[in-house]
Amino acid sequence: MRLILLGFGTVGQGLAELILQKQSILKDRHGLALQVVGISDMLKGSITNPAGIDLSAALDKVKKGKPLTELGAAFSGNALAMVESVDADMVAEMTYTDIKTGEPATSHIKAALKKGMHVTTTNKGPLALHYHELAKLAKAGGAKFYYEGTVMSGTPVLNLVRETLAGCQITEMKGILNGTTNYILTRMEEGLSYEDALKKAQELGYAEAVPDADVLGWDALAKVTILANTVFGADRKPADFPCKGITEITSSAISAAKSRGKRFKLIGRVWREGGEVKGSVGPQEVDLSHPLAGIMGATNAVTITTDAVGEVTVIGPGAGRTPTGYSALIDILAAGGVR
Repeated sequence: MRLILLGFGTVGQGLAELILQKQSILKDRHGLALQVVGISDMLKGSITNPAGIDLSAALDKVKKGKPLTELGAAFSGNALAMVESVDADMVAEMTYTDIKTGEPATSHIKAALKKGMHVTTTNKGPLALHYHELAKLAKAGGAKFYYEGTVMSGTPVLNLVRETLAGCQITEMKGILNGTTNYILTRMEEGLSYEDALKKAQELGYAEAVPDADVLGWDALAKVTILANTVFGADRKPADFPCKGITEITSSAISAAKSRGKRFKLIGRVWREGGEVKGSVGPQEVDLSHPLAGIMGATNAVTITTDAVGEVTVIGPGAGRTPTGYSALIDILAAGGVR
């Protein structure tokens, strides 16, 4: 399978490392050989090679802060031009997320699907804003369109629902969909103030210098919207759902909840009610007996309520270089017919 990697930052490099690490297993166990024929990154440069790019050399260049173009075979166009002109079987879209417009990722995905190329994306914007349009393009072009990494990184949620839970009626999905806020709440329960817990999260790289997307709940809201549209069949935008973050939670409120046998968590929730799909993001006091209450630190978790097997709770990393890179890899394997 010939691949184009759009975005060669943390996630793109994580995917490249996994392809190198697992190439023997993929070929011997699954009969699948992966060949990267194009890489496009706004900051690191763009290169193509129909015979396959040396991923080890590419990773070494960016590690040293050097442009990819030093490897030769420079591509002069942007990412969209690469999709339109380079011969490949699949695109891994891993550029930055713009939740307000979904661009430029949405245009990249559209171009690939119109060519009949399979797509995997870790980008929340296109899914939260344009899922149904993209799904129709994939179907019309006979292409596979996967997006496991948009909700809980490499922790299997969307593929689990699509495949293993395919025979179930799902009535609710709720969980901890943002690791940064969960880390902050964990540290506040340990005695830190909100300000100190946020500062620690920023020092560890969990939170950005401007942490609004996390602490105001916007990141979790995008994921709730994705679940509503992809799992529940709704056609919603993030603005359609109420959203509240954790900035108003105090240490005293956390202590009071604990005295009542509860623990604060920022919960993203999607559910069916009277034939309507509803969603929300907001802090909730969760009973200590519930599986979600025991999820501490930067870990993510979601509880899926089904008719056939009851509640299923999935726990795992919600971000990170290797886990998110893995989410793209598992989508690539699925598009290649590997189960």
